[in-house]
Amino acid sequence: MERSRRPALYPRLVAALAAAVLTASGLVAAAQTARAADADIARNGNFESGLSGWSCTAGSGAVVSTPVHGGGGALKGTPAGSDNAKCSQTVAVQPNSAYTLSAWVQGSYVYLGASGTGTTDVSTWTPSAPGWQQLTTSFRTGPSTSSVTVYTHGWYGTPAYYADDLTLVGPGGTPAQPPAVPTGLRAGSVTSSSVALSWSPVTGATGYTVYRGGTKALDVSGTSATVTGLSPSTAYSFQVAATNAAGASALSPAVSATTSATGGGGDGGGGLPAHALVGYLHSSFANGSGYTRMADVPASWDVINLAFGEPTSVTSGDIRFSLCPVAECPNVESAAEFKAAIKAKQAAGKKVLISIGGANGQVQLATTAARDTFVSSVSRIIDEYGLNGLDIDFEGHSLSLNTGDTDFRSPTTPVIVNLISAIKTLKAKYGAGFVLTMAPETFFVQLGYQYYGSGPWGGQDPRAGAYLPVIHALRDDLTLLHVQDYNSGSIMGLDNQYHSMGGADFHIAMTDMLLTGFPVAGDTSKVFPALRPDQVAIGLPASTQAGNGHTSPAEVNKALNCLTKKTDCGSYQTHGTWPALRGLMTWSINWDRFNQWEFSRNFDAYFG
Repeated sequence: MERSRRPALYPRLVAALAAAVLTASGLVAAAQTARAADADIARNGNFESGLSGWSCTAGSGAVVSTPVHGGGGALKGTPAGSDNAKCSQTVAVQPNSAYTLSAWVQGSYVYLGASGTGTTDVSTWTPSAPGWQQLTTSFRTGPSTSSVTVYTHGWYGTPAYYADDLTLVGPGGTPAQPPAVPTGLRAGSVTSSSVALSWSPVTGATGYTVYRGGTKALDVSGTSATVTGLSPSTAYSFQVAATNAAGASALSPAVSATTSATGGGGDGGGGLPAHALVGYLHSSFANGSGYTRMADVPASWDVINLAFGEPTSVTSGDIRFSLCPVAECPNVESAAEFKAAIKAKQAAGKKVLISIGGANGQVQLATTAARDTFVSSVSRIIDEYGLNGLDIDFEGHSLSLNTGDTDFRSPTTPVIVNLISAIKTLKAKYGAGFVLTMAPETFFVQLGYQYYGSGPWGGQDPRAGAYLPVIHALRDDLTLLHVQDYNSGSIMGLDNQYHSMGGADFHIAMTDMLLTGFPVAGDTSKVFPALRPDQVAIGLPASTQAGNGHTSPAEVNKALNCLTKKTDCGSYQTHGTWPALRGLMTWSINWDRFNQWEFSRNFDAYFG
């Protein structure tokens, strides 16, 4: 960047002489009249109206009352490791016109700029502003430019910055118009209490409002939404409007959908109760918790995941399952007794799944041959034991993203693409009643809010967020996602604060991300859409011995209260209330038995 230079004396004398000549000829008055048409055309540059008119990446912006340069509010932008806290607005301008952009800033590495000028985009910055410092730059628009984007941002991983009294002085352009009416509104997955909707994007829209029966239901930023809190076996009518700073479009043509009678029947609920308890049963091995026979699993457990089916090698795709050897588990039942107990559980309305992976079962479907072997070998297990479906518990290095695979909506990495294909094949084979669950760690899901794969410049852990493309591609087939809220490092939530496991706050923040959706790696053009609440359960360890991050029953109940009733939320503010949250998952049934059934008894007491 060029250093600033001291103004030369000669041009200043020329300017003074020119002004004198203009004054003598009476042209100064005319020039002043022309400049009088210039005005500050930035909207809410003093942030007195919150963030109205502004859009900040990854939810990084907030308005604070101190420090301020003037008035009662200022922008606070909080960068993250992969987000520079860019806050921007698009302003209507005139072509072939001059503009001056200014703002008062405070902090380290604060930037101010304009893009889309039609000529040369401009920016200026300060490496350090411990007190308020004014940044100013100017530009001229191109011959066909009708709008520019003005912005301010910090730098990746640095402390928060502040901005206030931002102005863009120049001739105003044609006022922005409300967007066009959305088209293509359609209903997707339907449950007894929710309807999933989607529609085509509208040029110039910054958001959308969904209406149910002519009444506003919710606002979203993307082109999909799930309306919850509906009654079973009821017909509903939905419309959507597109919005931007100029207002809202007219409502779209209506689409109708009827909710199902129960949570099952191919609606993604898998025939589960409204609130379900999910647990892993150590069937193929023993550990300090002891072996529990299938027939001895209490009726509290609605979904029983058999741990684990494991591959013959990391890349073979050949999954095998067998009961724990007698030498390791003296009280293990026979295969015939095990299968009979499964049928008895199913007759009582329970679901029994084979869980693939676990901490020691690395599975990498790097080839189509491994994919096909996975499908055939998993099918054999399901058929032999008469199971209801499949749980994907890929951990460690099973899933990672190749360099350059940066969009979760269209993955290219073979281990990701082949896994998606394999699961879709299994789903198609077994039909609507096939129960599909997943148990990723937070590193593979919520960490994707900050980091995705190896990142735009490489160097990041390629496993970061690697489950997101799998979840997204299979969301219409997914019965339950129960992320492991344990054995986890601190994870940033949608409040851009780090949350640590072991208390209600962690479960609230992590679950809010799944039910709200989030921009992946801070990119607002790549938003991971919210899951339905009936697709989400909270994963916890059943005892202190089961894993790091054990949460006491009192804290578990606080988390449930916050997410389903919006009480006991503490300092975290959720983005909604979800009484249809499906329930809880735990590692494991065996460890719960070891701990005197504390986890399952608390679940039964809470949900009645």
